[in-house]
Amino acid sequence: MLIAVFCASSEPKNPGYKQAAVALGSEIARRGHTLVYGGSNLGTMGHVSGAALAAGGEVIGVIPTLFSPEIINSQPVTELVKVASMAERKEYMIQHCDAFIALPGGIGTLDEILEVMVANQLNIIKTKPVVLFNPDGFYDHFIQQIETMGENGFFRSGRHPDIGEAKTIDELLTLCNA
Repeated sequence: MLIAVFCASSEPKNPGYKQAAVALGSEIARRGHTLVYGGSNLGTMGHVSGAALAAGGEVIGVIPTLFSPEIINSQPVTELVKVASMAERKEYMIQHCDAFIALPGGIGTLDEILEVMVANQLNIIKTKPVVLFNPDGFYDHFIQQIETMGENGFFRSGRHPDIGEAKTIDELLTLCNA
């Protein structure tokens, strides 16, 4: 199973988010799945990918060529997929991955997870699991906003986007059917 993990290229202030990224990368590898992520070795991206590699897992980095050659070529991965843009990175991941996890992150992480949610809602892809790692209520306001949108009729045919929410790594992977 190819599991996309959306997360930040910056270092989180909360050390628990780093620990979660490490635990998730290790567990994805331990269960024999392949991690697919944005290709950076910085921040939580580096923690999740480094842990998966350290545990003997397969790691596919999908990185836009807009980054410098030094950054692109410094990624420790088992496979590096070079794409032209951030949009192509999301498209590659949506088309190739079987499940999607969002760790706490910034607007890039939110952009990526929203793109998958839209693809699922519009049946652009076969519906795939989308799970938010929500320790300490990180995604509570986002989840509430989705619910508010639904309450106000802003989902076509009343179809609410299917998103899971997990507080532990085991819950994350269980919701991904992994």
